Amino acid sequence: MSISKTSKCTKRGVEIGESVRGEDVYIIQSGCGEINDNLMELLIMINACKIASSSRVTAVIPCFPYARQDKKDKSRAPISAKLVANMLSVAGADHIITMDLHASQIQGFFDIPVDNLYAEPAVLQWIRENITDWKNCIIVSPDAGGAKRVTSIADRLNVEFALIHKERKKANEVDRMVLVGDVKDRVAILVDDMADTCGTICHAADKLLSAGATKVYAILTHGIFSGPAISRINNAAFEAVVVTNTIPQEDKMKHCSKIQVIDISMILAEAIRRTHNGESVSYLFSHVPL
Repeated sequence: MSISKTSKCTKRGVEIGESVRGEDVYIIQSGCGEINDNLMELLIMINACKIASSSRVTAVIPCFPYARQDKKDKSRAPISAKLVANMLSVAGADHIITMDLHASQIQGFFDIPVDNLYAEPAVLQWIRENITDWKNCIIVSPDAGGAKRVTSIADRLNVEFALIHKERKKANEVDRMVLVGDVKDRVAILVDDMADTCGTICHAADKLLSAGATKVYAILTHGIFSGPAISRINNAAFEAVVVTNTIPQEDKMKHCSKIQVIDISMILAEAIRRTHNGESVSYLFSHVPL
C-alpha cells in the first residue's frame, strides 16, 4: 500500500499520477457537498485504478451517499442506496469501508465485503471527557428507529435511556412529539446517526427542557446541516451539538459556536491499516484506537 496525493480530477477526466499496478488502493471520498459530483469522481477513480491493474480497490466512504433512500417507502420511490451499491460494485470496488450506515441492512445491498464502523466508542469517550455530570445523564433517541443505538450507549455508560415518538406530516416536517421516559433534573443527551435540517432535534430539545431536563446536548455521527439547520441550532437551547468529521464542518463552525467536532480519522486510519494487513476490524466496534 502506498500513499499518493498525485491523482487529480479535472473536466477532462481522472488522472492517476503514479503507477498503482499490483497495489492495494484506498480511495477516500465522503458523500457530502456536491454529492453527485463526488460520487461520480469516486466511481471514475475506482475504475481508473482497477483498469490500471491495482490488486485491490477499497472505497472509504465515511458518510454513505443516499443512505436514507434504503427502502421503497411510497409508490414510485427509488431505492437509491441499492443503486449506489450497484454502481460501486460495477465500477470495480472490491471492498467498502463506511461509518454508521443509516440502516445496517444496506450492507446486504453489496456482494462485496462491507465494514460498517461505529462512532459509538468515540462518542462514549467524548461524553466521559466533556460532560462533568455524565453519571446523572439520560440518553435520548429523537425517534423510535434509533432505540437500539441509544440503549447500547446507555448500557455502556450504565445510565437510563428515553425516546421520543414523532409523527410526520411529510418528509422533514414533524407534526407532534411524545416523550417516553423521565428526564426531570437530568442532563439529556440526544443521540442520532444524522441531522439534516435539524427540525427534529431542535423540537426534541424543546420537549426535553419542558419535561424538566437541566441541560441538553446533541451528538450526531453525520452533520449534514442543510437549509435552516444552523439558524435553528443557534436559536435552540443546546449546550453543544457534537458531530463527527465524516462530513467537513469547518464552514459550519464559523457560523455556529455550539457545533463541536469529534475526530474519527484515527478510526478510519486503523481500519485501513488492519484491512491492509489482514487483521480483524471488529476491535474498532468497541474501542477507540490509541
